[in-house]
Amino acid sequence: MRILVFNAGSSSQKASLYEIGDSLPLDPPEPLWEGKVELDGDHVHIRAKNSQNASVEDYLRLPSPGGPIYLAQALVGLWSGKALEARPPASIDAAAHRIVNGGAEYRDPAVITSEVKAAIARMASSAPLHNAVELDGTEFVEKRFGRIPQVAVFDTGFHKTLPEAAYVYPGPYEWVAHGIRRFGFHGINHQYCAERAAQLLRKDLVSLKIVTCHLGNGCSLAGVKGGRSVDTTMGFTPLEGLMMGTRSGSIDPGILTYLMRQGITGAQLDETLNRKSGLLGISGVSSNMREIVRAMKDGNARAKLAFDIFVHRLRSLIGTMMATLDGIDVLVFTGGIGENSPEVRAAACAGFGFLRLHLDILQNARDDGDRDVAARESEVRILVIAAQEDWAIAKETWKLLASRPTSAV
Repeated sequence: MRILVFNAGSSSQKASLYEIGDSLPLDPPEPLWEGKVELDGDHVHIRAKNSQNASVEDYLRLPSPGGPIYLAQALVGLWSGKALEARPPASIDAAAHRIVNGGAEYRDPAVITSEVKAAIARMASSAPLHNAVELDGTEFVEKRFGRIPQVAVFDTGFHKTLPEAAYVYPGPYEWVAHGIRRFGFHGINHQYCAERAAQLLRKDLVSLKIVTCHLGNGCSLAGVKGGRSVDTTMGFTPLEGLMMGTRSGSIDPGILTYLMRQGITGAQLDETLNRKSGLLGISGVSSNMREIVRAMKDGNARAKLAFDIFVHRLRSLIGTMMATLDGIDVLVFTGGIGENSPEVRAAACAGFGFLRLHLDILQNARDDGDRDVAARESEVRILVIAAQEDWAIAKETWKLLASRPTSAV
């Protein structure tokens, strides 16, 4: 089965094509083809490569102001013209989409119908940077590939096991009836990393207490016990929790009411908290941790402050997850920052020596795939695991469609 995976963001569109036979492989395979389109003002940056190492890269000016629909159109351009040598195979059996929030109605992977689309649209207000773009992706597939099966894999799904004490907010109880609750996000990768950790350590997942740290432009932690998510840091929206690239993470809600009394509108608050805060807002330099670390080493005080706040909040919430789990066996770092910033990993682990959690400095400095970077004497294993969202989405789609009657696939 050839499955085309779409992983959409507000300013980027990734696609990967996987071929899965009669059974799932133990380790993540390389895709047959992958492409990425990133919006940069009134231009798009296009990259693609296939399993034969043919590749293409281009930088095109958009015919009119950019937006998500142009990302899909640019993705089509990867399969024709100068990108012909890097195009994917023409035969595609199904499409799969990462959907950030399906609300309380949809948590498990689901074949996309008009009802599923309506639920995704209803939840767009709680995931404004993602859900609408992801719906555009389903329409693009219908126009480009016709009536092939499409599957939604929800970022909130892994967190469906959160206990009430974790998902109910301490506001009026009536909020729950109105759908205001903690959903949690990044669940696709949190689940993959927990399963991968057990595989790497040759342990039964059910026996482990795991804290997974998904650190990228968006950041969240999950506490995994018995193979189930029991706590997480993102909430009703992907804005809660850790400091992020341009998102504030948790702040005193009294700040918001104060600003509103000063005349700030809801739209301005949304823009400030989602796009002008976090690493970018504090440093004034960048939302990219590599650039923050570089500026910090060059003596930029605000960059150092941004780094210090990020680590302070990270360590604080790792401690929260440990308390929820009644201990910890494994600490996992994943995502663009988690995988690529030894500085963040070292700073995050530095405060937990009293729990006999010790990082191996030499192992931490290496860059060679999934690995254990804990010191030999550490009683807690510290793993770096590459995020594999696209593969995890393809895998869940294969499991759903392979279980259906042949005529329905």
